[in-house]
Amino acid sequence: MSYISFSKSQLINLEFALTHELLRSNRSGAYSSTTVAGCNTRKYHGLLVVPQPWLDHNNHILLSSLDETIIQHNEAFNFGVRMYPNGVYKPKGHKYLREFTAEPIPKVTYRVGGVVLSKEMLFTENEPRMMIRYTLEDAHSQTILRLKPFLAFRNVHQLTRANIDANNKYEPTQNGVSWQMYHGYSRLYFQTSKPAEYTHVPDWYYNIEYLREKDMGLPFQEDLLVPGFFEVKMKAGESIIVSAGLDDIKPEVLKKMFNAEIKKRIPRNNFENCLLNAAEQFLVKSKNNTEIMAGFPWFGTWGRDTFIALPGVTLSRGDEHSFKAVIDTMIGTMKGPLFPNIGQNNNPDYASVDSPLWFIWCLQQFAAAKNNHLEIWKKYKKTILIILDGFSAGTDYNICMLDNGLLTAGGNGMALTWMDVFSHGKPVTPRSGLAVEVNALWFNAISFALELASVANDRAFIKKWEEIPGRISQSFTDTFWDSSKGYLADYVYEGKQDWTIRPNMLFAVSLPYSPINEEIQISVLKRIKSELLTERGLRSLTPTDPKYKGVYAGNQEERDHSYHQGTVFPWLISHFCEARLKLHGKAGLFLVEELYSNFEAAIFKAGIGSISEIYDGDPPHEPRGAISQAWSVAALIKTKELIEKTKKN
Repeated sequence: MSYISFSKSQLINLEFALTHELLRSNRSGAYSSTTVAGCNTRKYHGLLVVPQPWLDHNNHILLSSLDETIIQHNEAFNFGVRMYPNGVYKPKGHKYLREFTAEPIPKVTYRVGGVVLSKEMLFTENEPRMMIRYTLEDAHSQTILRLKPFLAFRNVHQLTRANIDANNKYEPTQNGVSWQMYHGYSRLYFQTSKPAEYTHVPDWYYNIEYLREKDMGLPFQEDLLVPGFFEVKMKAGESIIVSAGLDDIKPEVLKKMFNAEIKKRIPRNNFENCLLNAAEQFLVKSKNNTEIMAGFPWFGTWGRDTFIALPGVTLSRGDEHSFKAVIDTMIGTMKGPLFPNIGQNNNPDYASVDSPLWFIWCLQQFAAAKNNHLEIWKKYKKTILIILDGFSAGTDYNICMLDNGLLTAGGNGMALTWMDVFSHGKPVTPRSGLAVEVNALWFNAISFALELASVANDRAFIKKWEEIPGRISQSFTDTFWDSSKGYLADYVYEGKQDWTIRPNMLFAVSLPYSPINEEIQISVLKRIKSELLTERGLRSLTPTDPKYKGVYAGNQEERDHSYHQGTVFPWLISHFCEARLKLHGKAGLFLVEELYSNFEAAIFKAGIGSISEIYDGDPPHEPRGAISQAWSVAALIKTKELIEKTKKN
């Protein structure tokens, strides 16, 4: 039996089927995503979603969906599902669903009368190509399979309407046709392993609705073009393979190609393997660059997210090559000591004070994994100096080191930390000045650089920086600690301490080098455990705070005002576990193992086989946001690694 599977009773219930989503991506940056019912509930859903870099730096949906219809005795049974105005679902193909399994690839089984049809979906590893294998498992009379493609040819962030500019013509190819709805787009080649009859009858389907966008108060209706349909006769036991890609392919190789791709897959037969599969999906490789997608289906490459996720996505999986490739790619995007937070290729935004410090933390993780300190110093010393010297002397966004060694950043109207949501042009959680996690990262970065320099016997660097950590440590305690409160201030701006209880103080405990003593560390972690820890990660704000929002829902403004006001972030869990094991050793292992194992239930909801971006602060901690997030997945892989190391030691 498949590790992840859903039964008929679950699948025919749309409330269940529409909240369980599939995602497959490949190294080209393309992806495929829909629900287990095949009903697209997001504008980001599509069977073939691909980069079109000559148009912009976003993905584009070419093939939105594909309706299957079984025809017997002149009766047609359509397996498609779409939502139209007033909550009308048409057709209602979900009523024919009998089983879903995810191993080794997603497989859906339909049954109508004596006909049983299975559909296996495979997204190729490197090129943008969706392949679907249809198998007529059982039938007692002549059966025809009809396939009706729904085309979008649009940016994932936009919606489309019927228009006279759309090109509804086609060009024939081997066992199929190709379309190009608009000038400048790649052609979409639709081919079958067995010759199928194509009937060209272009028609627009109007006012298709996307439930998730509707729930969020965003535009949610669009029109899609159906250029025609394919029909192919099938016998019981027969399989045909459908290919949707950006180039022509020989139909005779489809079967061999399909089988070869399956063999490459890591089996999703347990929790750990699901995480490893999910991690690999975030890597995007081109001729010159290797990047990490922050999350699917709408995130791009984000600097901070890249560095926080990188060790878990690569090193913990033994992928040193991809780690180095991502690091080198990111170095190529720098502007002074800063990395772009978002928009690497198109009008990049460098407003992130912590990204460069997370970069140095990544190198620290690399050194811990490979014990290659000298190699790291030789290769990355220049970049480390650019960051440390740049921050020390002062750079953009008012980032500079004060005389007491602490790092200040930002100002009115700026949001430079990971809590950087804006609403109506103003930061929702303004944390300018001295941010607690930024200064913990700053202390750790300098201390690690001194460690590298010591191995390399770089006396000039040591002489310049060796007294700074001591200065920072004293200033850090004086600035952020209050023994009567028992925890650290979240930030200090214009001399005023903010005592809001947030998870940011965690990093003063979890990082390899800490600016505070063990007694303070224990007190800080105790407060975090009692007020912020949940089974899905750490809350971004204590529930005792009047600003706390326990559910992430509503329109854009409502969601923006709750994102860092109680919402749970899974990426913090590995840092909590690291702090726990650092302070308590094997005595802290029981809780860490419990936290890790409790997460297993999460991969059966939302993005199947992966971990969501965020969860509600209130129980039962429903999944929210992106259905698969790089730093969330990386945190769980890292936590597993911590458990194994602690047991071994």
